[in-house]
Amino acid sequence: MSQPTHITLLDAADIQVRFNDNEVLKSASLTIRDGDHLGMVGRNGCGKSTFLKILAGLTQPDAGEITRRTGLVTGYLPQDMEGAAEATVMDTIRDGAAHAMQLLSEYEALAADSSRQSELEQQIAAADAWNIDTRIKTAMTHLNAPEPARLMGTLSGGEKRRVALCRAIVSNPDLLILDEPTNHLDTDSIEWMAEFLKKYRGAFLVTTHDRYFLDEICNHIVELQAGRFYLHKGNYSDYLESNLARMENEQALELKRKRFLRRELDWIRRGPKARTTKAKFRVDKFHGIKNTQGPDKDLEMELIIPPPGQLANRVVDLINVGLELGGQKLINRFDFNFEAGMSIGICGRNGLGKTSLLRIVLGQLKPTVGSRKVGVLTEFNYVDQERIQLDPEKTLLEEVAEGSDMIDFGNGRLAIRAYLQRFGFNPKRINMKVKSLSGGEKSRLLLARILKHGGNFLILDEPTNDLDLPTLRLLEEALLAFSGCVLVVSHDRYFLNRVCTGIIAFEGDGQVVYNEGDYEYYREKLAERKERLAKREEPAKAKAKPVTANTAKPRKLTWKEKKELEGMEEAILAAEEEVTRIEGLFADPEFHSKHGNKTSELTLEMEQAKNKAAELYTRWEDLEAIRQDAGQ
Repeated sequence: MSQPTHITLLDAADIQVRFNDNEVLKSASLTIRDGDHLGMVGRNGCGKSTFLKILAGLTQPDAGEITRRTGLVTGYLPQDMEGAAEATVMDTIRDGAAHAMQLLSEYEALAADSSRQSELEQQIAAADAWNIDTRIKTAMTHLNAPEPARLMGTLSGGEKRRVALCRAIVSNPDLLILDEPTNHLDTDSIEWMAEFLKKYRGAFLVTTHDRYFLDEICNHIVELQAGRFYLHKGNYSDYLESNLARMENEQALELKRKRFLRRELDWIRRGPKARTTKAKFRVDKFHGIKNTQGPDKDLEMELIIPPPGQLANRVVDLINVGLELGGQKLINRFDFNFEAGMSIGICGRNGLGKTSLLRIVLGQLKPTVGSRKVGVLTEFNYVDQERIQLDPEKTLLEEVAEGSDMIDFGNGRLAIRAYLQRFGFNPKRINMKVKSLSGGEKSRLLLARILKHGGNFLILDEPTNDLDLPTLRLLEEALLAFSGCVLVVSHDRYFLNRVCTGIIAFEGDGQVVYNEGDYEYYREKLAERKERLAKREEPAKAKAKPVTANTAKPRKLTWKEKKELEGMEEAILAAEEEVTRIEGLFADPEFHSKHGNKTSELTLEMEQAKNKAAELYTRWEDLEAIRQDAGQ
């Protein structure tokens, strides 16, 4: 792989874009150099996709200038794939390699003694055009693209996205511009894409909600806030640290500004008799700082799910469930009992039957074998992968209200306007039309519309697609606080790790397994199963070798034990604080007058607290020993 030259590929200076009275980009500037691996973050509707379209040359800003290096080759993945419906998948993907194909065609047409031969050979080598067919095949395989001969007009939205992603990357452009590339990709494809970008020889700018993806691929994070860019060195984790520091600094400066204004306002109101030059300077300085705008504040957002009704002992039971569709075995004899408080994630490659399992749980699809039993109190609320469609001519309020100004919320009622504001929609924009929203804002509006119906068993199929990171974090918090039952299909590893207490994994050939714990714990257990399987398949003579020492591996912590160990320090501290509290009562000179009648009770409580602290210390030592022995 060639080393980056740090040559400027593209410079965007003072870009301004306004939609009606909403200025989304305010003198925004960004320079992209060779070797830059940039991730862009920001709220839905802040202008990320608009800026990417400007860089790709598909739209023009209201003001500002874009300067590109001469001969710059750009690959672009839009959020919505547009193209000829009658074109085949292969033709559409090969269109993305037009630059490389043109170089090859020109080279093949050259005369034997042409002076262009050497120059073309260098350009073809730089573009790796000799291997274009291999790269197309590799991308289509790893990104699970549809069959080459299929027509684009017959594809689903997810299939079109995978074709568009192949099209964007196959020519190895100097600059890749990718708008939400992980949407509609399964975990294996996302991991391949991450490896591809980590080794990418050129530069890229990518927007995505996948935090692990950003952590793995980026050397800088570009934050778009209040119409301007802030550049943070490092990956997503580094960005969180530096962004927190920036926000704290801004808050400190704003506090200092307000204190100055209060002092000067008090001075001005006292009305000094002599308006000296110095006094005039203070008045001018006051008005200058007063007119300085403080840091922009994000709209307070608290994504809320209506409190669920009580669940019975039986929620949903799947009994020996099997499913075959189109001659393909998707599920082979799967048993599972959903319980209140569970948050179960479903993962696996696309096309293995994840959505079919959701439909079986909902009762929309009858299994080939086995049965489903539903509790009498179970109420489903289903966030569909394709989701309901929004009417672009309706307002946000009309879409969610559906004829009512209020929604049921627990034992009370909540105004639709207040509900929408909780989902981050500014009250001034609630009466605007849906067609003016960004793709991410539409996803958030759909989520608000569906979740308002409540239910105590939430079923979500790819809920993270197109959501911005702030909304995604709030959705995670809302699901963690939800006391009903949650079943969610997602390829977002970070989301599954945050939300899930168990994983149902589709592993192919009808094999569906359940593993307690989050997604990372499932992957750990999957690796162990594969290792055991590989050992069983070793040649018989290798198994027959005498064992001269105890080769048994030390056991690892279970997922529950890991969580217990993570919370052990806090638990020990709480137990010791309880001992200290009771000892403080006994040490009080007025103990007998205040608590004399509770001496025996407090003595027993202190003894129990001391015993609990001692037990926690012992348990902590045991768990830590297991962790160290296993090298975890």
